[in-house]
Amino acid sequence: MVLFARGLYRIARASARASRCQWAFSSLQSPRNQPTQLLESATHFYSPIDSSQKVLGCRAFYSWVSNALANVGHQTQRQSSPAAEEKLDPFSLVADELSLLANRLRSMVVAEVPKLASAAEYFFKIGAEGKRFRPTVLLLMATAIDAPILRPLPDTTVDTLPMELRTRQQCVAEITEMIHVASLLHDDVLDDADTRRGVGSLNFVMGNKLAVLAGDFLLSRACVALASLKNTEVVSLLARVVEHLVTGETMQMTTTSEQRCSMEYYMQKTYYKTASLISNSCKAIALLAGQTAEVAMLAYDYGKNLGLAFQLIDDVLDFTGTSASLGKGSLSDISHGIITAPILFAIEEFPELRSIVDRGFDNPTNVDLALEYLGKSKGIERTRELATMHANLASAAIDSLPESDDENVLKSRRALVELTQRVITRTK
Repeated sequence: MVLFARGLYRIARASARASRCQWAFSSLQSPRNQPTQLLESATHFYSPIDSSQKVLGCRAFYSWVSNALANVGHQTQRQSSPAAEEKLDPFSLVADELSLLANRLRSMVVAEVPKLASAAEYFFKIGAEGKRFRPTVLLLMATAIDAPILRPLPDTTVDTLPMELRTRQQCVAEITEMIHVASLLHDDVLDDADTRRGVGSLNFVMGNKLAVLAGDFLLSRACVALASLKNTEVVSLLARVVEHLVTGETMQMTTTSEQRCSMEYYMQKTYYKTASLISNSCKAIALLAGQTAEVAMLAYDYGKNLGLAFQLIDDVLDFTGTSASLGKGSLSDISHGIITAPILFAIEEFPELRSIVDRGFDNPTNVDLALEYLGKSKGIERTRELATMHANLASAAIDSLPESDDENVLKSRRALVELTQRVITRTK
């Protein structure tokens, strides 16, 4: 079954390159028997304006592939390691490195101006670091691709290569976390949020101006660290991530009525806002290791699909979670007029919900009506199914990495697969 999943994944990627398709929502049939399609490409996202014309030739193929992946995903996870092996805790595997990274991050965000220093370190203080999900993924990926390298790395010596490489990969994890926290600070200002990670948001505690400046400061520190890697391809990748974050936020703020209710537009925005950072950072890890283009793309595919699954579950939890469990206000998206996958799927079942969405949610009555329709629909269920599909695609990417008999490599790969399941089963 593992080989079957690997074969499907490689066929899917080859077909995506040949057909230049974007996304496929396969096997997620609407109640009116009209499947919504979302075709994926490893490297390119089409404009939602013209993508519908470009994906027609790929629908049937991706429907079959995604059905197969959805069915074998859990079996792939089980068969990728002996049943007798203990269940891995991904975070414990890299706990020592995470502590090292946390200490380095606290030293990297020190500023000369006390107020700015206090703001910049707000979410790096002990107890306020969050789950450190992204650094965990990247450190595990660094080990998971630690296979024989077919081409030499420039400007390195054999004696210093392993330690130097790991330090550079840790630096990518630090850069990624600084970019992520900076985006949170800016998002909280734009959303007028008052909580984050279970505490008062920085803009609520210190004001919008200082929160924006703190985010800018973190981005500048990330740029300095990025330049120190002296790898133009990695610099280009992570610079594009920052562009994507801005693009995604702008897409969210400036949508037309049609775009707000478009699943393709929503998924493209989700890639920019959430999945681009982790996918391109995973690719950067592989590039620093001198891995092949195929391995780098598998790392990218893992990060992209994991990021999409993560955000889809986040959108579910915004409706089903509580403020206490989430560390932020529940129903925050819809209260700000942001339409996410559960509502989009509900609109497919109940087209009359569209008129409520178009009226906006400044009136609490409209929020209540939308929630009533959501409760009658399969919007939550179908969003979870879509998240599961992307989690399975992420697992398939790991199973497609070059074979290895190294125990640490195999453990890290199992941990990355375990993370995909934790993402779709989490409650906070």
